Amino acid sequence: MVTIDDYGRPEPEPAAGEVETLLGFLDYQRATLKWKCKRVNAAGLSTKIAASSMTLGGLLKHMAFVENEWFARWLPDNERLEPWRSIDWSVHPDWEWETAANDSPAALMGQWLEAVDLSRSITKEALTNGGLEQLAKRKWPNGDAPSLRWILVHMIEEYARHNGHADLLREFVDGETGE
Repeated sequence: MVTIDDYGRPEPEPAAGEVETLLGFLDYQRATLKWKCKRVNAAGLSTKIAASSMTLGGLLKHMAFVENEWFARWLPDNERLEPWRSIDWSVHPDWEWETAANDSPAALMGQWLEAVDLSRSITKEALTNGGLEQLAKRKWPNGDAPSLRWILVHMIEEYARHNGHADLLREFVDGETGE
């Protein structure tokens, strides 16, 4: 039975196996980002603090990109999905951050949730067909490829780092704090 905390996050099982632990912590971090962006209007999602150009909306769009990049592109060695494929990243390296203010809260949340659902589906299939040790089919320039285990740990790290940003941004937007 999954325990849900006061913020709607599934608590990772404390004595589960490696796969369940990794997926549990990744889903916990995903749920933390969802909580930090929940019920925030367009102005709040576009709010910047200090000298940073980071916004909650930008975080949602960036994490949709990161989900698609690792699970839908790197693991199976596919081309980028849209809208990422049409972007000239050499000209617009921060495109997802810069364009998030043009998207509605529903569009940003929907894009991110769709990316998470696709990542879960690809991960489930990958675990069935090769386990944590399997290497991504796309390789780094030096010929190495990350394992599914590495990708999952990297995604936990990516969310954890950005959830710290989201916590500061959300507190600035409307004073909501927590963890």
